[in-house]
Amino acid sequence: MSPAGGSPVAPSPARASSYLLTGAEPSLLSEALSRLLESLTGPDFVPIEEHGPERPDDDIDLAPVLDALATPPFLADRRIVVLRDAERLDAAQGARLAARVNEPLASTILVVVAGGRGLPPVLTKAIKAHGEVIDASPGHGRARTDWVAGRLRHSHVRLDAGATKLLSEHLGEDVGRLPAILDMLEAAYGEGGRVGPGELEPFLGDTGNVPPWDLTDAIDRGDGAAAIMALHRMMQAGNRHPLQIIPGLHRHFGAMLRLDGADVRSADEAASLLKMSPFPARKVLEQGRRLGHDRIARAIEVIATADADLRGRLGWPAELVMEVMVARLAQLGRTTAAPRKPARAR
Repeated sequence: MSPAGGSPVAPSPARASSYLLTGAEPSLLSEALSRLLESLTGPDFVPIEEHGPERPDDDIDLAPVLDALATPPFLADRRIVVLRDAERLDAAQGARLAARVNEPLASTILVVVAGGRGLPPVLTKAIKAHGEVIDASPGHGRARTDWVAGRLRHSHVRLDAGATKLLSEHLGEDVGRLPAILDMLEAAYGEGGRVGPGELEPFLGDTGNVPPWDLTDAIDRGDGAAAIMALHRMMQAGNRHPLQIIPGLHRHFGAMLRLDGADVRSADEAASLLKMSPFPARKVLEQGRRLGHDRIARAIEVIATADADLRGRLGWPAELVMEVMVARLAQLGRTTAAPRKPARAR
C-alpha cells in the first residue's frame, strides 16, 4: 500500500490497470485523486469518465462502469474510468466489478475511490492483485507528524520553525485543512516565499480538533490551562459532546485503578492486564504509581460527579461542568503522592 501524503502520488512506471484510493478525509482523498489523474495523463489528452451516485442517497449504477471497462475507448488510445463513493457498492456489485478488474483491457485504467467504510473484500483483493492501493490518510501519532512534515517539505513555500510549530498546534487532528492553507500561502507569498508566524496567522482560521490523549496528558502532568484548552478544542472543533468525553476519562483513570494493588512490575505486564499496547500501558502504570490509590479514587469520584451533573443533577451549563471537572483532575496530578512506608518487620 503506498501513501499519498508527503509527496505527490507516483504510480509505478508501468501503469497499473486499476487503482484504489482510500481515506476518511474527503479533502485529502480529492487531492490524492487529482494528483493520481495528473500523473496518469501527463501531457497527453486522455479522456476521463467519472461515475458514481449523483446525490448522497443514490445507489451506484454500475452498468456504465462495466461497459466502459469492457469496450475500447473511442478516438483515443486509452481512457481512465473513475468510480467515486465506491464504499457504497454491495457484495454483488463488488463481485461483478472484481471480475472486470481480473480481466483488464490494456487501453483502460480503473480508478476506484472509497472513503469511510471499506469495499467488498473481493474487489479489494482483485485490485491488490492487478493494481495499486493508495492510502490518502495521514495516519496517527508519529505517522501523522511525518505526513505533515513531508507535505511541508514538498510545499512551494518555506515555513520557518516558529510557523511550523504554530501550524501543527493549530491544526491538531484536522490535517485535512493543510493542503488548502498551503495553497493560500503560495498564492499570497509566491513560490519560494518564506513564511513566519506573522505571515501564517491570517490564514489559519479556527483551531482544529486534538486527540483525546492531549487532554489526558495535560491532566496527568497537572497542567490545568492546557487541559482546558484541549477540552475546548475537542468540544468545539472536534464536535464532541461532553458525554462522549467522560467515558474516555473514566477509562483512563479506571485503568490506573485496575493496576493499583495488582502484581504488575512492567509495562508489558500492565499491557497484558489492560489489553492495550505497552506504550500507553506504561504511561498509565507510571501515572497511577505517581498518584497513589487515594487520588485515583478521588479522580473517579470527580468524573462520576460530573457525569451526574451533566445528566441534570446540577443546573450548570455543560461546558462549565466539564471545565470544573478537568481543573479538579489536573489539580490531583499537580503534586506527588507521599511514598508508602515499608511494612515494619515483625
